[in-house]
Amino acid sequence: MASDAPGAGGPAAPIADHGLIGDLRTAALVATDGTIDWFCPGRFDAPSVFASILDPDGGSWRLGPDDPDARSQQYYHPETNILVTRFMTEHGVVEVQDFMPVLRAHDPDHRQRLVRRVVGLRGTVDLTMHMAPRPDYGSTDPDLSVEDGVVRFADGDVHLALSSTVDLDVAATAATARLGLATGESALFVLEVLAPGEAAQGCARSDVSELFESTAAFWRAWLAQSTYTGRWREWVDRSALTLKLLCHEPTGGIVAAPTTSLPERIGGSRNWDYRYVWVRDAAFSVYALLRLGFTEEAAAFVRFLSERLGEAADDCDDELGPLRVLYDLDGGRPHERELDHLAGYRDSRPVRVGNGAVDQLQLDVYGEIVDSVYLFDKHGRGISHDAWTDLSRIVSWLMDNWQRPDAGMWEIRSEPRTHTTSLVMSWVAVERMMRVARRRGLPGDLTELAATRDEIYARVMTECWNDDLGAFTAFAHSDVLDAGALLMPMVKMLAPDDPRFLSTLAAIEDRLVSDSLVLRYDPGAFGDGVSAGEDGDAPVEEGTFSLCSFWYVEALTRAGRLADARLALEKMFTYANHLGQYAEQVGLNGEQLGNFPQGFTHLSLISAVINLDRSLDG
Repeated sequence: MASDAPGAGGPAAPIADHGLIGDLRTAALVATDGTIDWFCPGRFDAPSVFASILDPDGGSWRLGPDDPDARSQQYYHPETNILVTRFMTEHGVVEVQDFMPVLRAHDPDHRQRLVRRVVGLRGTVDLTMHMAPRPDYGSTDPDLSVEDGVVRFADGDVHLALSSTVDLDVAATAATARLGLATGESALFVLEVLAPGEAAQGCARSDVSELFESTAAFWRAWLAQSTYTGRWREWVDRSALTLKLLCHEPTGGIVAAPTTSLPERIGGSRNWDYRYVWVRDAAFSVYALLRLGFTEEAAAFVRFLSERLGEAADDCDDELGPLRVLYDLDGGRPHERELDHLAGYRDSRPVRVGNGAVDQLQLDVYGEIVDSVYLFDKHGRGISHDAWTDLSRIVSWLMDNWQRPDAGMWEIRSEPRTHTTSLVMSWVAVERMMRVARRRGLPGDLTELAATRDEIYARVMTECWNDDLGAFTAFAHSDVLDAGALLMPMVKMLAPDDPRFLSTLAAIEDRLVSDSLVLRYDPGAFGDGVSAGEDGDAPVEEGTFSLCSFWYVEALTRAGRLADARLALEKMFTYANHLGQYAEQVGLNGEQLGNFPQGFTHLSLISAVINLDRSLDG
């Protein structure tokens, strides 16, 4: 594979040294050095054209100063998802404004564009623009052509065009421009995603200025719907804007993260593709969005979910049940495969697309689904008769199958077991069905539902409780702890001051918590089918899960330990990146690990903050 990128072969920027831009259809990562090193045109789960975060030869688009000693800072244009990277050099200061235009909600005329505007602020700065696209996850060197100053290239159904206000040079498989900007001067670069044969619109200065202002107005108007006015508004606003970037507006799906295979441990094999709609993650996102007043996003996901419920009613897999753990944006099953030609982020192999969890039984997803529908019915527009009928069929299946061992919410790849969290969330599914039926007067056998609910509850309290540990454990009849037990008061299965929960909280603090950071479990003791053999005889290592760390904040809040909760929350803020965004995990040295940004982390931040705010207010 040819490589025309400057500095090809160097290590990828740290995961945390990125910001995210997007257009509610796909997204791009922009590093602090001005490089777009991840972009999938069209939609989140499409093959990439820029993937240098996963391989130096994976394609990239760099725009920055020639000065190797230039310093950079990033921030978001206030209350928007427009990312600004400022470069300070010996001879002056410039900034690059990156955004994907969004002019209005559900725009039938939406054109996907990636806009880069560079502006001279002080002095005179020499810069280089270098775009080296590598379609299909870096497996293809495209043929670039120039027509009327526009650089075009195509690969299969992917057609892209780069326009600029400066002259573009094409050599081999890259486009380059060299420019110098004095104070007040600017240059524009616009990459358009086109249909085959479609003409490029170009990038007139007045048009780009209008796109900038219209996009800023869109994001500000959207954020203005938020009902949160508490102590940590800046953190909540950024988390809400990040979650919105993960929404796929055409379908209503909410992806777990916009990236694939960013490792949970550098050099390890825990590298997964999260560019899909995880029912669990999306259902929790509905809860967070509803708490902030964003009912439209919740309604859109419930529509996506209703379509899956309708399909499941007609085609139920006997082994896996009526629903999948995750779906692609069309509602299909993204089966897992490895891309051997990519080196992986800092040599962390393998790089995977698709996800094997799609073929797992994870019973907890039924609880998250029903709980999200319950919350939408309570705080949103309410569910339809057809949706209730489909949901009733799904829960009927669960009532016959909740006892089965499964892969659990952590998606183990070892033998199925009876996970406590799966039992807890199965209880939630049945209990919430009863609530909706009673409140709305909807049809359902409340006697049968109550009997199943009580049977699940009894099993959790007897088989999942370990007297010697004084804690609920990860599986029935086990001595292994799982931070998922922190959910029990959040889903109303236990009171937060129940002695059993307080004892479990103490055990988790003793074994899984370190300076407010929480391991989801001890990977050596848990036996998840991934840790074993990953590094030969090396000890199993895993970062702390930021999701669990925010669950811990909320558990402390509910237990009445408000000072401890506030301190833990403030400590968690120190682990965010410079833009207030989080990956999935935090390493021992404070490094962000895993796919970025992670929706689950941001929604748990929102929930923890709202509950702590409310408790502090009495």
